[in-house]
Amino acid sequence: MSTAAPSAEELTELVELSDRIRAEIEKVITGRPELVRFTVAVLLAEGHLLVEDVPGVGKTTLAKALATTVSCTVGRVQFTPDLLPSDLTGVNIFRSQTHEFEFRPGPVFANIVIGDEINRASPKTQSALLECMQEGFATIDGVSYPLPRPFLVVATQNPVEMEGTYPLPEAQRDRFMARLTVGYPSPADELEMLERQEVADPLAALTAVTDAAHVQRMIAVVRRLYASPAVKRYVIALVGATREDPGLRLGASPRAAIQLLRAAKALAAVNGRDYVLPDDVQSLASPVLAHRVLPSTESRLSGRTAQEIIENIVERTVVEASASSHPQPASRAVG
Repeated sequence: MSTAAPSAEELTELVELSDRIRAEIEKVITGRPELVRFTVAVLLAEGHLLVEDVPGVGKTTLAKALATTVSCTVGRVQFTPDLLPSDLTGVNIFRSQTHEFEFRPGPVFANIVIGDEINRASPKTQSALLECMQEGFATIDGVSYPLPRPFLVVATQNPVEMEGTYPLPEAQRDRFMARLTVGYPSPADELEMLERQEVADPLAALTAVTDAAHVQRMIAVVRRLYASPAVKRYVIALVGATREDPGLRLGASPRAAIQLLRAAKALAAVNGRDYVLPDDVQSLASPVLAHRVLPSTESRLSGRTAQEIIENIVERTVVEASASSHPQPASRAVG
């Protein structure tokens, strides 16, 4: 894979692709441009996305809209308490005619896997996704099968306090690049939503604007965007601060630093730049880090959320002056 900085043509193609995807998704997700922007950034960073909110605000609609805009294979899983790990990964079936086992792949063997209400399944079933999400392989009966590329899990979950939910294991939360919340629309946006869906489902009118091969090429371009040493040090400072903050009993992992930088590169590309600014990192700090940390008992008793603690860390972490400067083409090197 090339490590050269993206050309102007590649960056233009990348921006046009992200604009087309965002425009298509915004046909059904009204009035939340930042949510759509972050969603597309996670797609172009080849991360996994966790969408959390109360029922009925459009979590599954967002996941389905993203999958529809890319002409690729899509797996859909409705998580329930009786769902088994083999229902996700697949199973070997014995064929009496041939006296051999035949592997029947599960829904994870798709480019985009939509996991609806993932925290309604047992932790054992949730954990079946761990290897798939991190390694891009699924192991069944001792045999590892590669998953198609790109491979993204877009999972929705209800707040843990709701009846019939299981909290996701910390190891699995760490595999999701970002956690986003949809939120309630404004009255004007809700009125527009009513008018759009009064006689038809807008999802049915969505069309694919790209394919899996194109997205995979653009993911490779995103990886080559420039991040200065000062920006990387800023990422490390933010992640390191979560491990020392007294309001947290579990800080972010090294994987969090890697994924924060990758997500920041993708957001920079979506914004039309071939280099990362601290603003990109700051915008994504809460979505990328908040679900990976655990507040201390004192924080929970005082009502402080992980998101508030991360925002406070961002406010007090110093940014080097050189991190905000435009890199000179002659001195740029991909890192």
